[in-house]
Amino acid sequence: MPTLEWIGKSKVINHHQEVPFRVLERQYSYDEQGQHEEDNGSENMIIRGDNLEALKALLPRYERRVKCIYIDPPYNTGNEGWVYNDNVNDPKIKKWLGEVVGKEGEDLTRHDKWLCMMYPRLKLLQKLLAEDGAIFISIDDNELYNLKAICDEIFGQACFVGNISWQRTYSMRNDSKGIPSEIEHILVYSKHPDWVPNKLPRTEEMDSKYKNPDNDPLGPWQNTTAFAPGGASHQGMVYAIQHPFTGKMIYPTIDAHWRYQQEQMLEYMSGWAKYELQELDDAHERAKVCGLADDDVRKGVKAIVLSEPVELSSKKAQEVYDRGQWPRFYFTNSGKGGIRRKTYMDKVGGKPATNYWPFSETGHTDEAKKDLLSIFGGKSSFDTPKPHRLIERVLQIASNPDSIILDSFAGSGTTAHSVLNMNKADGGHRKFILVEMMDYADSITAERIKRVIRGYGEGKNAVEGTGGNFSFYDLGEPLLVGDCLNEAVATEKIREYIWFMETKTPYTPPAGDNPYYLGKHNSTGYYFYYEPQCVTVLDYAFLATIKEKADGTVIYADRCSIGEDKLAQMGITFKKIPRDISRL
Repeated sequence: MPTLEWIGKSKVINHHQEVPFRVLERQYSYDEQGQHEEDNGSENMIIRGDNLEALKALLPRYERRVKCIYIDPPYNTGNEGWVYNDNVNDPKIKKWLGEVVGKEGEDLTRHDKWLCMMYPRLKLLQKLLAEDGAIFISIDDNELYNLKAICDEIFGQACFVGNISWQRTYSMRNDSKGIPSEIEHILVYSKHPDWVPNKLPRTEEMDSKYKNPDNDPLGPWQNTTAFAPGGASHQGMVYAIQHPFTGKMIYPTIDAHWRYQQEQMLEYMSGWAKYELQELDDAHERAKVCGLADDDVRKGVKAIVLSEPVELSSKKAQEVYDRGQWPRFYFTNSGKGGIRRKTYMDKVGGKPATNYWPFSETGHTDEAKKDLLSIFGGKSSFDTPKPHRLIERVLQIASNPDSIILDSFAGSGTTAHSVLNMNKADGGHRKFILVEMMDYADSITAERIKRVIRGYGEGKNAVEGTGGNFSFYDLGEPLLVGDCLNEAVATEKIREYIWFMETKTPYTPPAGDNPYYLGKHNSTGYYFYYEPQCVTVLDYAFLATIKEKADGTVIYADRCSIGEDKLAQMGITFKKIPRDISRL
């Protein structure tokens, strides 16, 4: 399949690799007791800053760990004031395009600009997504097909899960022109093609279809077909079963077979009367079911028939019917009708999520506006926020109680609100990461979450707090300035980065008193011998300080005074600071 092309694509296709790695600087933490300067250990994050740089900053801790990503990027309607907006003279878009795209940026349409903005961000989001994760992207018709094209390229066509239609409004304006838009889209992609969404909770309407007329100890059940399709390809499961009440031979319907293997079916039928396997001269009947000629149907397939006279068998079957607690396969019409199978409610599971989400189940934009007005005492700066019920539906089908949830276009903070709601409802420990580049990241995004945690509203309109916590971060210094380590960056942040680049795993400071030891991974010990204000040398004196045992050793230092042959004999790899520090 050809990929989508646009002006500037060649400059942004690998731009995520050129984005500088910046450290995250915690500004404050918040919990039910209020705001604190000290770190409260929260795993929930709200990050203020450009989401491209913020996503890069998250890689060392979160690459391949985020179970569910939801983003609501700008829809590019031509009327928005988003940071990469439609005005070519806007200083932010002009500066960014000038740096990344170059002179070509002067000729970009608004669609080119939008694609240039989205592509590198989606590349980083794909890296953050867990192996069993999925991303949900809200969009309208303006960029739907462009978004689908670049997602096919980044995530893979085989990983396209669906295009969900969300009914965003509960009433249409009478003065709408053309064909009014009642829905918005949510494109869904998974990290791998075999992703399976969670089922939704069962509804009362679903449960009402299950009854228990025979007082079955396994609980309520629904009558379903006794057959499965594919008789011709399952000829060993095409045979007669003798009716215990009437004595008639029952065959599967055309091109069908019995639901279970013959041994299991014999066991079920023996719950009504005594049965045995017996060969019948019934090739014609079985061939008819399979759609084959008599000579082509499988030979030697026995029937399940009564081993006692029909009169005696019928009497025993009636006793079972009157007693209740019938076998898994039973007979309708007081035993005189056709054969059916019990499907138990507790075996069916929840409700599959479809690609149509009505507002009655997932909320609408007016509901979301009213929520914000309630939270902020009658004030709201957002025209089209998403309702928390919509995001909760996403989380229901795409996360577990301990999942990490990411939203890199956080806006008013609905995603974090939804995570906190669900944790309160089911006692889960989902973690959220929000990124918002606009100035309101603290005054609106974080402020909303503070109020949700502690509760908001008064009197009969009061909403109880969800509890929870978070820490608020700004994007800090770049790790590397040119080809040198930035001495303004805390050493522990550099250690975390080095560890990730070597092992691709999150860093946990090791126990012990060696300040340069990073830890052991796959039988290799790692050391980062670094001091901001002096030159470090890998020599025999430093080697004498190493007490940790490992099959191999990697040591970062400014210089090395030991020859390569001697290092090789000792199983040591020297990496020069900063030359050998890999870039994300």
